[in-house]
Amino acid sequence: MAERGVSSPGVSSSGVSSPGALSPRAREEAIGAMRGLPAGSELDVLVVGGGIVGAGTALDAVTRGLSTGLVEQRDLASGTSSRSSKLVHGGLRYLEMFDFALVHEALRERGLLLTRLAPHLVRPVPFLYPLTHVGWERPYVGAGVTIYDAMAMLGARSPQGGGQTGLPHHRHLTRRGVRRIAPDFDTSKIAGAIQYWDCQVDDARLVLDIARTAAAHGAHVAPRVQVTGFLREGERVVGVRARDLEAPPTSPERDLEIRARVVVNAAGVWTDEIQEMAGGRGVLNVQASKGIHLVVPRDRIRSESGFILRTEKSVLFVIPWGRHWIIGTTDTPWDLDKAHPAASRTDIDYLLDHVNALLREPLRHEDVEGVYAGLRPLLSGESEPTSRISREHTVVTPVPGLVMIAGGKLTTYRVMAYDAVDAAAHSLSATSGVTVRPSITDRVPLIGAADWETRQNQRVLLSRRSGLHVARIDHLLGRYGGLVDDLLALVEARPELGKPLVGAEDHLAAEVVYAVSHEGARHLDDVLTRRTRISIETFDRGVSAAPGAAALMAGELGWDADRTADEVDHYLRRVEAERQSQLMVTDQEADEARVVARDIV
Repeated sequence: MAERGVSSPGVSSSGVSSPGALSPRAREEAIGAMRGLPAGSELDVLVVGGGIVGAGTALDAVTRGLSTGLVEQRDLASGTSSRSSKLVHGGLRYLEMFDFALVHEALRERGLLLTRLAPHLVRPVPFLYPLTHVGWERPYVGAGVTIYDAMAMLGARSPQGGGQTGLPHHRHLTRRGVRRIAPDFDTSKIAGAIQYWDCQVDDARLVLDIARTAAAHGAHVAPRVQVTGFLREGERVVGVRARDLEAPPTSPERDLEIRARVVVNAAGVWTDEIQEMAGGRGVLNVQASKGIHLVVPRDRIRSESGFILRTEKSVLFVIPWGRHWIIGTTDTPWDLDKAHPAASRTDIDYLLDHVNALLREPLRHEDVEGVYAGLRPLLSGESEPTSRISREHTVVTPVPGLVMIAGGKLTTYRVMAYDAVDAAAHSLSATSGVTVRPSITDRVPLIGAADWETRQNQRVLLSRRSGLHVARIDHLLGRYGGLVDDLLALVEARPELGKPLVGAEDHLAAEVVYAVSHEGARHLDDVLTRRTRISIETFDRGVSAAPGAAALMAGELGWDADRTADEVDHYLRRVEAERQSQLMVTDQEADEARVVARDIV
């Protein structure tokens, strides 16, 4: 069915253009550009996986001058990369594991993201580390946080650093000081606290901006294209067989071949499946670890700071998140459905029990707005518990022409990406004589970073010109950065889009339309779960917003009434399946309840 008025890859139905727009037409053209490339004109690098590492790898490759494609079997960031704790941090707990190199590397990347690469998305957040023992604990923890701050400063001053950390230093607090900052904290159980600073980010939007930046530099980005096999010439991998999941089942163009000199697998927890498909030795042992998070309204905990708690298994974060708190996480093995990890009642009780141990007024199940579960792809030994596995990453070449990367963490995605492309460059040099330039992504700001600070200074002026409240402008700036101009142009062209989205009044209708025209959204799930966080930030999990959002998408994608109703019905079924899974005691029962609602494609 024809899609409404899409005339070019970067132009929406309202004529709003933007570099790197992932419009429906741009997806078609990306698939067309990659389909059936003859020998000699194949891609230099094809990335499999549209999470944080895959998107980062595509950006690294294309900015080195390599012809690059990216395919993802579902939506961008639909797996682990939209279900994290949403922290950009060094990882205090890794200091206790003496993993100084990982902490130093992560802190350097934190500074780069905050000050240079994505200042529109990454923002500082304070944490309290409560001290429960008198005497030895304050100097012990204080020394660790001092090292943490010092490493951040050293990382900022390194050749690849941003020159500054962008964050305050830690400070020591008495119990009285804690009460002033966090009135709902039960200070009778602590001897004081240390306040330190880290950063947070909307992980799905970070992935999206990286992918859009790669597309703006010439990468072909195609979500919902599933790899079904590898093309081989002898032992060497020379591309993939793939399926366009959005194409009709009977379409002759549903199946395609994409040829590439090097294929980089960045499939996260699906690494083992890709290894098996490639027929190579199982050189990477990736273990999936489930982490769940709760979202509760901000007014349920009176505090100006987040906090971090030690548990018997790992650490627990209580993180400020706009008008909400994010509470997480668990750390348990998961060997069930990887596409839809489920949070059980046991998981939820675990988090509530631990956070309630330090609150004056305990949280109840009725306080929980949203729940989400994700899987961490951890490189592991056979007998290690997942909570003790480090977050280092590994790059291997199991067969010629195929690079695989696994492990790591959100904060260090850029390092993982350039290590993967370095491995691809080695292969290109050996087989094609291609000389590949070094990575430059430490100096490539993401789309939206440009003009963000200027637009922040102009927030009142933008409010007057657009007729939107300053709070609305602040909201848009925090999500789109300098691309706020696109949203305001859309509202100017279609004033009805300047109204709040019914059922999710924190968002404008324009954000739904923009998600389709510029951000690659193809289904209602994409908009309510990843382009926005309505699915976890409203008590009804986005049910009341679904019809209005689907109607807006229908106008952009040419859906008829039946298709629009199907999208809403699928979303409602997914929400109900998740609610049922969260009543179950065991992982097995939760998984069985959740997989009842499968992906719409």
